[in-house]
Amino acid sequence: MKHGGNVWEGGRPDKWLDFSANLRPEGPPEWVVRVMKRALDNARYYPDRAMRAAREGLAAYAGLRTDEILPTAGGVAAIDLALSLGRGRVIVDPVTFGEYRERALVHQRTCLADPDACRAGDLRIICNPNNPTGSVMTREQVLNLYETVHGHGGELMVDEAFADYCPEISVRTSIRSGLTVTGSLTKILCIPGVRLGYICGEAPLIERLQSISLPWALNHLASAIAAELPNHLDEIRADAAANAARRETMTEALSALGAKVQPSRTNFVLCNFGRDMSACVKRLREKGILVRECGSFGLDGGWLRFAVRTDEENECLIEELKKCLGF
Repeated sequence: MKHGGNVWEGGRPDKWLDFSANLRPEGPPEWVVRVMKRALDNARYYPDRAMRAAREGLAAYAGLRTDEILPTAGGVAAIDLALSLGRGRVIVDPVTFGEYRERALVHQRTCLADPDACRAGDLRIICNPNNPTGSVMTREQVLNLYETVHGHGGELMVDEAFADYCPEISVRTSIRSGLTVTGSLTKILCIPGVRLGYICGEAPLIERLQSISLPWALNHLASAIAAELPNHLDEIRADAAANAARRETMTEALSALGAKVQPSRTNFVLCNFGRDMSACVKRLREKGILVRECGSFGLDGGWLRFAVRTDEENECLIEELKKCLGF
């Protein structure tokens, strides 16, 4: 399993209770739905190639100038765009999001899972909070890492796709030479089908990235949501707080089943059950429940990642896991 969210098998995405994709469990917030409905009136027109309204909204959301941020069609598009510029090696952590390696290889760049190997010309990538572990580095730790990488002549890219769940760790407002940040609104707003991401960097870098990006990269729906972001920051923070409470309850329940749950600051938890879980995954699937196996992260069959959903949905997962595990 390379990614979660594979709900189209059989053509009925609504038949699954999906714990494999880390998304706002209630679906898009009401304000997002309203904004998208209004934006449909502009579907007859080409989107603004300069993405002015989207850039203004994202800049206000991120605390940056408009020339320091570039909207993209999702977080992976931002990662791919950033990787397209250089030719040096790409250095990643041993257990992290697999698309860094995949996109590096597409751009014919060598990728190493050896954080201590950074040298001049390399690009070090970290995911903060990390996927799939949910662990975080503090803002100060990230900036210290940047100084180390920069001192070796390398660059640092920080993927903050899940930083909306703990915004105090973000280094978006500290971009500088050799430090870029990518991100995504997919998770906190539950809009994977809309595709809204961004990349933050110094103005000359952003100008260069825009010059090589595809025209009309952002559709009207994504652009309209981005433009409205500054008006809904309190709702985003409230969603993050609700997620944290659900995550704590879910962690306690999973621990009671004997799982070793990794500390997480995100909307998912990574668990080691100490036994092969493939039969359990199959049984859950037969019950209409999808979970994330972790082979693509380099972990064995004892590890599973679960999205944090509503309390009721989380309880449903726990009850089925009890049956699988013989409780």
